[in-house]
Amino acid sequence: MQTLSWKQTLGVATLAAGSMMMTQAATAQETQDAQGLYSADELMDADVFLASKPDEDIGDVEDILLGEDMSVQALVVEAGGVLDMGDKNFVVEKGNFTVETDHDESLDDIEYRVVLDMDDSALKQQPEYTNDWWQNAKSQAAEAWENTKQGASSAWKDTKAATSDLLNDASDAIDNN
Repeated sequence: MQTLSWKQTLGVATLAAGSMMMTQAATAQETQDAQGLYSADELMDADVFLASKPDEDIGDVEDILLGEDMSVQALVVEAGGVLDMGDKNFVVEKGNFTVETDHDESLDDIEYRVVLDMDDSALKQQPEYTNDWWQNAKSQAAEAWENTKQGASSAWKDTKAATSDLLNDASDAIDNN
């Protein structure tokens, strides 16, 4: 295994940060009226609505699931029961919901409402938030993160080798002139 110098490490970190910023910028452009920051505390217990029934509160946010990079990966939505009897916790992945904000001028008055981009039958098809689901998802996420790290390391090595070859070619060209 090759050890990176502090300059190489800085270069890798800069590339990774740039990639994350481009991903975040693309995500922000996809959503309407992005705020920049959201309060997880205020998002917890936010009322949840279906896009097909925007005036009918179907449940609330029970949990916020974060990935290895600390970005929101999914919400756990408690819904499906009558008068809080028989509710189930459903995992709704990012991309399948939007967060709307009311009274965002003051932190004390912020209210969120989560709108699921699905109807009632699609909600019932979402995975149920159970210990088995948690263990499986955690394992898959760890494996995906490891693969991402290995891919980034391989890309860095390829870039380093190509840059070194170019510098050697330039040096040879200068020496031959």
